[in-house]
Amino acid sequence: MPLHTAVPKAPNKKGLDITSILTIIFIVILPFGFYFLSKRHSNHNKSRYGLIQSMLMGNKRFAKGSPVHPHVNVNYLQSIAHEQRPKAVVITCSDSRVSPELIFDEGMGDLFVIRTAGNIIGEVELGSVEYAVEHLKVPLVIVMGHERCGAVQAMLSGKLPHNHIKTIIDSLRNETEIKAIPQNDELRLAHCVEANVKHGVKELLSQSEVVQEAVHLGKLQVLGAHYDLDDQKVQIVVQH
Repeated sequence: MPLHTAVPKAPNKKGLDITSILTIIFIVILPFGFYFLSKRHSNHNKSRYGLIQSMLMGNKRFAKGSPVHPHVNVNYLQSIAHEQRPKAVVITCSDSRVSPELIFDEGMGDLFVIRTAGNIIGEVELGSVEYAVEHLKVPLVIVMGHERCGAVQAMLSGKLPHNHIKTIIDSLRNETEIKAIPQNDELRLAHCVEANVKHGVKELLSQSEVVQEAVHLGKLQVLGAHYDLDDQKVQIVVQH
């Protein structure tokens, strides 16, 4: 009987299998993906930096006594009558001398303002911030304290009012950042005001998942600032 010898099969000439093709595509495209994500993140940062600088320039105009009072004409007011488009949230004190729109030389509809005595941030204030971040897509939140804050002064006086003001005093007194300031600090009031601002920033970043996610995605920046009643200037004290 004739012997049947196995004939070796020719190599598969169909080319690369689908797994290899996908691997090559992944290797080639991945760096471009990182590049565009990085560029997008960089553009967000530049945009926020420009916004911060614009607001600080507005404050310089205000401090020099030469504000321009933008966005007060009738046509502009009509354009925002049905939809607000604020560019920043400002959380600050209820003090009558601390009006964010004036301090930053901004106009109607430019700022989403939240004001409480001592710029304290509780659940209601957190909800307001989350609305601005989630629904209005605001890219910047500023917590701004001010020189000689009456709420902080009342807390340091040691007096305990027996009405709703006590809630404000207790809230300030329980802040870890304020507790850390020595009793004999000659600048205790100023340092407590700054500590209160830093506490507010920490509350936003630790208590709000909406804020946390927006910051993580590079869509939001949170700043702490101090307003000087004497020279009308704003200084950034902390930023995230």
